[in-house]
Amino acid sequence: MALFAGRTTFAADRPLPSLVEKEGRYALFVDGAPYLVLGAQVNNSSAWPATMAQVWPAVKRIHANTVEMPVYWEQLEPEPGAFDYSVVDALIDQCRKNDVRLILLWFGTWKNGSPHYMPLWMRQDPVRFPLITGPTGQPVDSASPFGQETLAADKRAFAALLRHVRKVDARRTVIMVQVENEAGTWGAVRDYSPAAQRVFDGPVPAEVAKAMKTTAAGSWKQTFGKDADELFHAWAVARFIGEVAAAGKAEYALPLYVNAALRDPISPGPPGSYESGGPTDNVLGIWKAAAPAVDILAPDIYMNDDAKVQKVLEVYRRPDNALFVPEISNASEYARSFFSALGNQAIGFSPFGIDHTGFVNYPLGAKKVNEESLTPFALNYQLVEPAAREIARLNWEGKVKAVAERKGEAKRSMDFGAWRAEVSYGVEQFGFGNNPPGNPEPVGGALVAQLAADEFLVAGLHCRVDFQSGTSGKQRSYLRVEEGRYERGQFKASRIWNGDQTDWGLNLTSMPQVLRVKLYTLTSPGGAP
Repeated sequence: MALFAGRTTFAADRPLPSLVEKEGRYALFVDGAPYLVLGAQVNNSSAWPATMAQVWPAVKRIHANTVEMPVYWEQLEPEPGAFDYSVVDALIDQCRKNDVRLILLWFGTWKNGSPHYMPLWMRQDPVRFPLITGPTGQPVDSASPFGQETLAADKRAFAALLRHVRKVDARRTVIMVQVENEAGTWGAVRDYSPAAQRVFDGPVPAEVAKAMKTTAAGSWKQTFGKDADELFHAWAVARFIGEVAAAGKAEYALPLYVNAALRDPISPGPPGSYESGGPTDNVLGIWKAAAPAVDILAPDIYMNDDAKVQKVLEVYRRPDNALFVPEISNASEYARSFFSALGNQAIGFSPFGIDHTGFVNYPLGAKKVNEESLTPFALNYQLVEPAAREIARLNWEGKVKAVAERKGEAKRSMDFGAWRAEVSYGVEQFGFGNNPPGNPEPVGGALVAQLAADEFLVAGLHCRVDFQSGTSGKQRSYLRVEEGRYERGQFKASRIWNGDQTDWGLNLTSMPQVLRVKLYTLTSPGGAP
């Protein structure tokens, strides 16, 4: 009884993680304060007790504060209604011992569009748990969102999972849960089964018409024409997952998200050339309407093109949707996207495949997971980790701007009203850099947060940050530049920069350095502040 009372008190001291919105900006609150997810997602088959020894060295190498690990339905419910929580308990225990938070990934009805993580007793009974029927009647390797017994089983299992996590996780190690994984379908735009066709021929739900801003009334084909099949499948999958999410949230109201296998945000191609049914950029409104229990629709990014990455970040950052990048390629060239994500007020970022189990997803990811490939991600996290709580708070308040170096663009500017932060890449540390050449490869990034009218937090890699007055004729000067780190929310200076370290601007290399900068202007050369 004493132990139970102690755990109850401890839980009361740790508020439930939550997603908090303020003026269209979001923060993930953990332990009652904004939290920045510096994530590491393991490979699909690495979340087993036997593989943990190969996971933690990679997680620690990149200085992650959060790890994303799957929960496998086939392991959790090996027989109908019989649940085995041993692996879940081991994951929570291992995360506590390694001092990281945990995001659970529910590999249930869909994993990359397929039903391969369903328990064997379900996969061996396609009558009760049907697959999608293709347009010519062929079976498609994807679960039908109209399988009522599939939906009932998934709701029961997901609810059981969250009920158990609530029971055993008084320390709030688990901070968020992903519902399914890249849900949707490859090989057919929608389900053409008799059950699906009856609904397709019926009226479009009012909430869907409203989400898509149409006043047309009638069947899906009458209302949406050539887009009907794709929009219909998005609604069907979203409605299914919305019910699963609601069942879990009724047991334990953790923040829930659904991740998306993206289509090209600039030149998407026709339906069928990308996974249909998931929360792609063209159906986000339908997903919001059909699955209100899902808190975040999140992009998985595997497109090494600056314009496309930026477009994805802009599209998924919405007034009704927090930006979270739960999965991004672990190829080194994707590391700089961390700054782009923060510049779009992301609540977190996580490269995929962070472990030493020997699996690589090249060409989507790095050829090898080793010191060389992990270092760019490690530098990012090592840079911001000491100030992560402060950055999360400032980002929530709309005071953070960040940029990543782009190919062919060696200079960027960030507007703070009275001040403008100028970021340049490839300049020498000594001397002016009016025509920066850019780095040989675009690896730079910078983050600037406004602490007060004339005070800023500056951090970055492989770049120079300088400030210019936003007032014509005013010359900037550095009143004080301190290098240091945050401890318990307070900035502790370790040294003061001056002379060569400030005369040409603030040169940031591959050394993780965080600066607190105070500025003033001169009214004339040699004038007083």
